Amino acid sequence: MTALALALAITAAQIILGIAMACAAFRVLRGPRAQDRVLGLDALYVAGMLLLLTYGIQTGRTLFFEAALVIALLGFAGTVALAKFLMRGEVIE
Repeated sequence: MTALALALAITAAQIILGIAMACAAFRVLRGPRAQDRVLGLDALYVAGMLLLLTYGIQTGRTLFFEAALVIALLGFAGTVALAKFLMRGEVIE
């Protein structure tokens, strides 16, 4: 794969991920129920993490990969906490 094709593919992926983040942000703001908002927030952090990974591939810096790992860990914990709160009404038992 040539460098130009790789650069174009990464740029296209970044544009598509930006659109996905906009759609997820719309769902967070306009979701009719709390479950829709949690799902939108989950999609938002996943798209943000993937956007950071594409920036890391594009620039070659490892800082973006570490930031994506932190976002993935905190996003997962946040999603689990919000799901538990919606199911039981409390996070800590």
